[in-house]
Amino acid sequence: MVPEFKGRFLGIIVLVAVHFIIGFIHVIFGFALLSGSFSVSVLSVTTLVYSIYTSAYGLLTLLFTFLVWTGKRLGWIGTTAVSSFVIIADSLTMLGLLTVLGIPKFAAVGEIPVSIIILGYLFQPHVRAKYAI
Repeated sequence: MVPEFKGRFLGIIVLVAVHFIIGFIHVIFGFALLSGSFSVSVLSVTTLVYSIYTSAYGLLTLLFTFLVWTGKRLGWIGTTAVSSFVIIADSLTMLGLLTVLGIPKFAAVGEIPVSIIILGYLFQPHVRAKYAI
């Protein structure tokens, strides 16, 4: 039997809490970088691209986290897509093959395992069944 609390799987509660924190941090950090990018006279293209990427990632994470919480299929699909993209982009960053996004290697080291764990959970049969996947 899968542990539940008030009709939601315990794993979904943990996933939503973790993803909300991750999304919130990325939105704040991304917008802070973005506002700083425009205030500097010598604009670093990499910083600008990374700030836009970070902001977009944070906003998408928050959106899909909300949709997962509300039991929407699109939340599962979006979270899976974003987590897969993070694994690919961060892996390429670690290999030095994708530098245009400006992802720091220290961030990639932490984001890859988190995304793998999220995907591992989302692909559990009971979770897939709940989201009609």
